[in-house]
Amino acid sequence: MHLQEFITVLVRDPRTHKEDSWHSYIDYEIFIHTNSMCFTRKTSCVRRRFREFVWLRQRLQSNAVLIQLPDLPSKTPFFNMNNPHHVDHRRQGLQEFLEKILQDALLLSDSRLHLFLQTQLSPEDMEACVSGQTKYTVADAIHKFASLNRRFPIEDEEGKKGKNDTDSDSESSSSGLGPSDDSVSCGCKASPASEES
Repeated sequence: MHLQEFITVLVRDPRTHKEDSWHSYIDYEIFIHTNSMCFTRKTSCVRRRFREFVWLRQRLQSNAVLIQLPDLPSKTPFFNMNNPHHVDHRRQGLQEFLEKILQDALLLSDSRLHLFLQTQLSPEDMEACVSGQTKYTVADAIHKFASLNRRFPIEDEEGKKGKNDTDSDSESSSSGLGPSDDSVSCGCKASPASEES
């Protein structure tokens, strides 16, 4: 029997961060659980802020001119991050935006969407990765982020020595992204010479 393909996306856990004494922003956790062949990882959790959603929508739209992209929740001057109703309304709108996008095969084929959902790379680094200016591929970046940010037990660290690594472990450890203390978002130092396109 053929298994039905599914992609579950949840936008949840809004958190306020202070940038300086005057500015704060809220980011949201994006949780993905899927069995879709389109995705490098079957589960992932990242945090993104509203302006990154705006960036994603602009990039997707410029790549898929003929598609009418769903709207983001409107950026209103009356948005109050201390008002739980406002925050939850925005969270809901962001989730609906992603749910609609993930139903479109053309948008699903855009690497930026996958980097947005499954790594913590900045928009600049996502852009550099997609345009081949980094020594790591999109899949490398996703595996690397997963290995640095394991919230899902893949297997015991100690248990690895005695038996073969699982698929995801061997790929993420040999992703060619440099030592693992290298933070994922520092991306662009890579030399373009080693790009294999």
